[in-house]
Amino acid sequence: MFFSPTYLMYMIPAFILMALTSWYVKAAYNKWSRVPTQSRLTGAQAAQRLLSTGGMIGVQIQGVAGNLTDHYDPRNKTLFLSPGVANVASVASVAIAAHELGHAMQDAEDYFPLRFRSALVPIVNIGSNLGWILIMIGLFLRFTELAWLGVIVFAGGAVFALATLPVEFNASARAKELLVQTGIIQSDEEQRGVNAVLNAAALTYVAGLVTAILQLLYYVSLVSGGRRR
Repeated sequence: MFFSPTYLMYMIPAFILMALTSWYVKAAYNKWSRVPTQSRLTGAQAAQRLLSTGGMIGVQIQGVAGNLTDHYDPRNKTLFLSPGVANVASVASVAIAAHELGHAMQDAEDYFPLRFRSALVPIVNIGSNLGWILIMIGLFLRFTELAWLGVIVFAGGAVFALATLPVEFNASARAKELLVQTGIIQSDEEQRGVNAVLNAAALTYVAGLVTAILQLLYYVSLVSGGRRR
């Protein structure tokens, strides 16, 4: 079923989009990670300056293994930065660090889209596994109502992907503004680099939404076809 022609018809465009987006993100990061900032601040130093400037007390900065594994954890108020971001003074590093700090600011301000997305996490974790099971059982037993319930449950993933967009776009907008205001980036070239890195990253969330919608549409077509049969 998962490799049926119908499934591939829906998902091949998503796979291509995700691959192109991943390539674009890596290309933007690789390019601007080689361009030093005039301020000579590393990602960790930039994050520390932004924390001090914003008066954000209680947020910690820690390292995390991997590449582009940077994230903010609201549970322990910690900004995790990968070695390539924390220890390197580049346009890409300060852009990523500032973006993650944008999430810390959202958390401190009780930003509603962030709270809404966080509330969806347990629902999505359950729905991503339970939804397709209900669909399969419903189709096997010819219990259409159960199959449609599975579709509704599975739809939580698409809702989560949609809810992620304003959170990520807002964090990037904050990052771009903060980096200029604090003088961490100073030239037009640096600003172009920050925009390129953060805009490329934003495309991954758009691609994620497209993928989630296409997968949902596949299950809708599957249940609709099963009902007709």
